[in-house]
Amino acid sequence: MTEQGPIPFPQPQRVVEVVSFDRHELGQILSIYGRMVAAGEWRDYAISALREVAVFSVFRRTAETPLYRIEKRPRLRQKQGLYAVIGPEGQVLRRGHELPQVLRVLERKLIRSVDRER
Repeated sequence: MTEQGPIPFPQPQRVVEVVSFDRHELGQILSIYGRMVAAGEWRDYAISALREVAVFSVFRRTAETPLYRIEKRPRLRQKQGLYAVIGPEGQVLRRGHELPQVLRVLERKLIRSVDRER
């Protein structure tokens, strides 16, 4: 017989933290999304939860690039702000610490689309 040493415990797998929107944040985003869908401006969305950023992408048509991206970046919490709305060309339309204030840039788009229908 050969002598065996102790069997080591398996090393725990490293849990990769992902950034995601919580229920309250998602409710605020889906509220404006629903109004824009009702106005006929938006048709589809996608949600991505990645290691450093959570993204809610809005599409006019399914097979296009995103019309707008709403991003949550916890690393920027102390600097520029946790939330940002990014336009189709990648330009930052609004950045801030409070989600309702950041989403106001999209509310203005909703008001314009309702005015155009008249």
